[in-house]
Amino acid sequence: MKRSRIRLVVAGVIGVLLVAACNSVRSREAASSDSQVGTATYTLEVSGLKREYVVHVPRGYDKNQATPVVIMFHGGGGTVEHVMHETGWVAKADEAGFIGVFPQGIRKDPNRPPSFLRNPQTWNDGSSRLYAGEVNADDTGFARAMIADLKHHFNVDPKRIYVSGFSNGSSMAFRLGVELSDQIAAIAPVASSGLRLKDPHFGRAVSLIYIHGTADPRNPIEGGDVKNWSKVDWRPPLKDTVRHWAEVSGCRSRPRTLRDDSDGVRALDYDGCRGGAEVVFYTVEGMGHTWPGGTSSLPRFLVGNTSDKLNATDLIWDFFKRHPMN
Repeated sequence: MKRSRIRLVVAGVIGVLLVAACNSVRSREAASSDSQVGTATYTLEVSGLKREYVVHVPRGYDKNQATPVVIMFHGGGGTVEHVMHETGWVAKADEAGFIGVFPQGIRKDPNRPPSFLRNPQTWNDGSSRLYAGEVNADDTGFARAMIADLKHHFNVDPKRIYVSGFSNGSSMAFRLGVELSDQIAAIAPVASSGLRLKDPHFGRAVSLIYIHGTADPRNPIEGGDVKNWSKVDWRPPLKDTVRHWAEVSGCRSRPRTLRDDSDGVRALDYDGCRGGAEVVFYTVEGMGHTWPGGTSSLPRFLVGNTSDKLNATDLIWDFFKRHPMN
C-alpha cells in the first residue's frame, strides 16, 4: 500500500510540473501577442499535418532591425519544454539578442500528450528510423514553411538563420544543412548519429560545429550497432561524417588542432572551405549522450554522464556569430 501511494504521489507531482510547464508557455503566448517580446506558440499545416513551433523573442527586440534566428531541434522522445530547459538557449537569446525557435516533432498519436516511451516525438532525419522516419514525415518541408512563417511575423536577418539540435534533432540539423543550404548559414549538431541521408546532394558550403561525448552510449563515437527502441540501428563512425562534410565543403584535407586541453576537450578545425565556411569537430572526454554545460532529464544508466567542461550553447553561439551566410 505504501509503495502504491508513493507512486501516486510521484505521478501527481510529475503531472503538476508538466501542466505548469505547458501553462507557462501558454501564458507567455498571451502576454506576448502585442509586444512580440516573450514566448509564444505558432501553428502551421504542412503536408496535411498540424505542426507547432515555439518562438522566444528576446528583450530589446526591435522590429525595425533585422535579427538573427537560432532554431533548436529537440531529441527523439523529447519536447520543446525539455530542450528549452536543458540547453539554456532561452537565456542566451535574451543575452545575445537573437530569436530562439523550438520546433515540435511528430508523434504517433497526436491526440495524446507526448511521452518518451509511450508516445515519443521524433524527426525524420533521413535514416527511416523512429516514427517520423517510418512515415516519411515532411520535416524539411516543415522547416522551410516555419522559416517563411518566421519572416512573416518578425524582422528576420536572412543571412543569419542557424540550426542546432540534440540527438535525433541533431541528425535533423545535418539533414537541413544539406537540403536547406539556401536558407541556413551554419549548423551545430550535438550528440548526433551523423548525417543519415542515403543520397545527399550538397549545395552551398554550410559551416558546421559538431560536439560529441567520447562515452556516448546512444551514438558511439566509433560507430557500430545500437539498440534503438525495439530495433538495432547501425551508427556510422562520426569522424567519417566530419571528413565528408569538410570534403564536400572544399576545406583543407588536413585539419589543424584547435584545442587539445588536459581537461579532455579536443577540437579539430577544417578551414579554407568554400565561401568562407568552416568545419569544427569537438569531443568531450567521458561525456555521455547529454548537452555539454546543460542538464538531462533522462537517467544516467541510459545516457551516461553530463559534463561542464564546456558550455555548448555559448560555444555554438560564438561560432554562429562568425559565420553569417556568404
